[in-house]
Amino acid sequence: MNTANHSAADAERLEARFGLRIGALLNEQAQRTPHDVSERLRVAREQALARARAARPVSASATAPAEVVVGKGRSATLGRQPGWLFRFASVMPLVVLVAGLIAIDEWHDREQIEAAADVDVALLADELPPDAYSDAGFVEFLKQDDDPQ
Repeated sequence: MNTANHSAADAERLEARFGLRIGALLNEQAQRTPHDVSERLRVAREQALARARAARPVSASATAPAEVVVGKGRSATLGRQPGWLFRFASVMPLVVLVAGLIAIDEWHDREQIEAAADVDVALLADELPPDAYSDAGFVEFLKQDDDPQ
């Protein structure tokens, strides 16, 4: 969220709180004024509110449906239903993770197949028959070949 948008939203909330407090104080004082003065003030207040509503642009967040969410701590919070873009962005990391794990598994299998193919090529290209490798004496022969005496 952008800092300018965040501070603008904070300023709007503070302005609304201030307006509610001023309205409450005016209502309190309106009970002490004579009837004709209170009627003029009420009409003026209604006109001011109508002008303020007309001047304020209607945002998408103000018209979005809201729901009350009750958590485990039994406290209710007012929240909006997340849109499709938020849901898509929430699922994307999981999809990327699964695709990466599948790609790693495929790469590992391919490496094992290539290693086995290299061994098969070496066996078939060698001068010894494949049965010689399973002979018990062949291991001894290899051990003697390794010792340069």
